[in-house]
Amino acid sequence: MFQVRTDLAIEARELYREGSNREISGVEVEKEEQEDYSVTRVKILNEMGAQKMGKPIGSYITIEAPALKNADQDLKDEMSKVLAKELKAVINPDKYTKSLVVGLGNRNVTPDALGPKAIEKIYVTRHFFKAYNKTEDETLADVSAIAPGVMGITGIETSETIKGIVEKTQPDIIVAVDALASRKMERVNTTIQITDTGISPGSGVGTGRKALNKEFLGVPVIAIGVPTVVDAATIVSDTIDLIIGNMKNETDVGSEFYKMLEDLSSQERHQLIEEVLTPSMLNLVVTPKEIDDVINDLSHIVANGINISLHHGIDLKDVNRYLN
Repeated sequence: MFQVRTDLAIEARELYREGSNREISGVEVEKEEQEDYSVTRVKILNEMGAQKMGKPIGSYITIEAPALKNADQDLKDEMSKVLAKELKAVINPDKYTKSLVVGLGNRNVTPDALGPKAIEKIYVTRHFFKAYNKTEDETLADVSAIAPGVMGITGIETSETIKGIVEKTQPDIIVAVDALASRKMERVNTTIQITDTGISPGSGVGTGRKALNKEFLGVPVIAIGVPTVVDAATIVSDTIDLIIGNMKNETDVGSEFYKMLEDLSSQERHQLIEEVLTPSMLNLVVTPKEIDDVINDLSHIVANGINISLHHGIDLKDVNRYLN
């Protein structure tokens, strides 16, 4: 069966509802609307819901802020606080919680560099706890971080690297950051997904490896992902939507053709386009031209959110002072 490529649970739900015109059995959805952003919380409750969504049982929180790709400092700070709030609700950390933050991806490929760049801004403290033989602190928590690279550079499966680190350092929780792929152009670089089901490294650029999850690593894995890429077939499909909307009511010439395209579902249209592009090797993975600046901004937002959520005694002002 043809599948539109997406790493976002909210999009998997949209695809199912588009085909069946009804809600998914075994899935609960709650949406919160704010002026600058929205938060959609999707819970997959059982195997039936997991099968239809194509996602593991668990919670998926999606923060959407359309202005995020061109965000000013106020919006960046707001998104950091929203991310921290949602992370705290999922992790429920305390001053004894030991955390390992993992930045997945290839730092040499800009749209895949979100994880490694976020790691550079994480407030790591494990070495202090070890040096002073402490198990708790009134302000900071025990946090370590690693950017393990990709197998094409290291020759080692990311899952093997992380498993070895977990066995040695014995964290209570893992927070993994990675780039994702979206099926909609408007969600690229404007959406943050949090899930308690783990992650497959490299999913955003189509090189998914063995999943990092509780079953494999022995500790809960919270994944934070931002879609930074979209495939060319998706861009063409979205462009056709715009053409149909602009042209079908403006001219009688070709109107039947536009109506025919409109009658196709997005999955059917996407499949048709992909069948045309793939043999010519034109179904590329695409990212916006301003991706360098966007990744820098997103890595700050993600790192700030993680720092605030894991360290119980600091806030955004403290984190910004440390990062600057």
